Order: sequence, then structure tokens, then C-alpha cells
Amino acid sequence: MGRFDVLRRIEQLDPARDFAEIYRLMGTMEFPWDMTQALSFALFRTYAVPTIGALLARTGELTERTQKRYDDTVLILDTVLEHGTDSADGRTAIRRMNQMHRSFDISNDDLRYVLATFVVTPMRWVDAYGWRRMTEIERIASANYYRDLGRHMGIRDVPDTWQGFSRLLDAYERDHFGLDPGGRTVAEATLALLATFPPNDKLPVGVVRRISLATMDAGLLDAFAFPHPGRMTRALVRTGLKARGRVVRFLPARTRPYFARQLPQIRSYPAGYSVAELGTFPAGCPVPHPRAVDEPAPAPV
Repeated sequence: MGRFDVLRRIEQLDPARDFAEIYRLMGTMEFPWDMTQALSFALFRTYAVPTIGALLARTGELTERTQKRYDDTVLILDTVLEHGTDSADGRTAIRRMNQMHRSFDISNDDLRYVLATFVVTPMRWVDAYGWRRMTEIERIASANYYRDLGRHMGIRDVPDTWQGFSRLLDAYERDHFGLDPGGRTVAEATLALLATFPPNDKLPVGVVRRISLATMDAGLLDAFAFPHPGRMTRALVRTGLKARGRVVRFLPARTRPYFARQLPQIRSYPAGYSVAELGTFPAGCPVPHPRAVDEPAPAPV
């Protein structure tokens, strides 16, 4: 397979209709490593919003069971990506996600912002460090993919375009980023987890931490009161990431999809897992929440 064969296939698809297939090709064939890194760092952006970071700290899931919480998030999203929203597994994954979210009083604005991080952060990461930049078709497909996911999650007023997602993300961060002890605690736990992922586990923990901080922008660092890496450290890390992208450009094209469930850092289920059993099962929240589009009302008893 030629290096640009998958791109040519993507360019033959319609991002308004085939957005799920385009996003699947992007995430499993063209940029599997980049998308994984970008989505991991997208999580940090959500922690920097105090209402999100504080809630995640209160649940204890990302501070006391960090590996499992990370794995569950990745596997639920991966199931939707691999099988689609219309499949039995995809519907189960979305149902699990909705059940967990509606156990807490999460605002529509916060949910919509999290959705925006999944659209915008991978675009910006791939443009900066990928073996090629994203095309307009891929950007449109990414926005449409998460618009569709947002619809299944019952999120209102989702942007229509990738540019709209970008504007929403930048404005929300400008207005809401701030230091919260809970968000800082969750960020520290996630940084510690990243140091255990291969091949990071071959490096000193402090080195992995400095590398991670060097990929973060000033606004994100300030929101956690993290120290700003020195100019040389930042330059070395970012130059190394760009060099990796240039090397990948000349490697043989991937011939088979690589799904997130195949990642070596997913370690909570060595004997396999059931999608219906992923995540947490909180007792519930007294605050009423609107149902997602495809989740039926509870049966009367």
C-alpha cells in the first residue's frame, strides 16, 4: 500500500455522509499514535475547567483508580469508533457514557466544551506534529463525527463546523480556565499515569513530567499553576515530536487498522472486557437530567 493510498480513499468519501468512516481511517490508519496523544492531552484541558476538575476529583475515579478510569474512557470511545453508533456495541457504549454522566449535575456547557476538546485538540496536534496536516475533508468529518456523538449524548447547541468548535473551545477556555485544587490533583494523577505507559516507563518519572509539561500551552500550565518549562526544554520536545512526524512520513503505510483497545497502556482487562461493564455505576444524583436522543424512558413499575 502506498503512503498516500488511505488519504486518496478519504478524499473519495463525503464528509457529510461518510464522516464515521473518514474518522475511523484517520484514527486507526493515518494518525493512530498522534490521535492517542492528542486525546490524552485533551483530558488535561477538561481538568482545567474548575467545575469539571472539581467534580472528577470528588468522584475519586481519576485519583484513586486512575488506570481503570483512563482505560474505561478509551475503550468506550474506541467501541463507538470501531463499531459505529448504530451497532449493538456502539449503543451499549453510548448508554454507559450517558448513564455515568447523568449520575452527576454536569452542565450542558461543560459537556459541549469536552466535546470540543475531542474535535479541536487532535486537529492542532496533527497539524503541529503529524506526518502530514489534516485536510479540509478530515476536519469537516471530525466535526460531523462529534456532532453525531453529541446528539446521541443529548448535548444541545453543538457547533455546526470545525471552525465553530475551535471558537467555542478558545472562548470557553478564556472564560473558564482557572486553578482549582481538585483539578490540579486530577492533573497530577494523570501525569503520574502517563509516566507508567510504555515506552515512557523506561525514562525517569521527572523526565516524563517535563516532556508532558513542554507539550502544554501557557494558558493550560497557568490553570494548574504548573511551572513553565524552559525555552530549551520546550524546543527540544517540540522539535523531537516534529522530527518523529517527518520520519513517519517515509515509513511504510499501515495496512491494518490499529484500535485503541490494542494499546499497551490499556491494562485493566487482561482477560477481556464487556462493554456493558465498563465504567462506573454510581447510585445516582437527585438532579433530573434530560435523556439522550436514543435512550428510552424508564419503564413504569
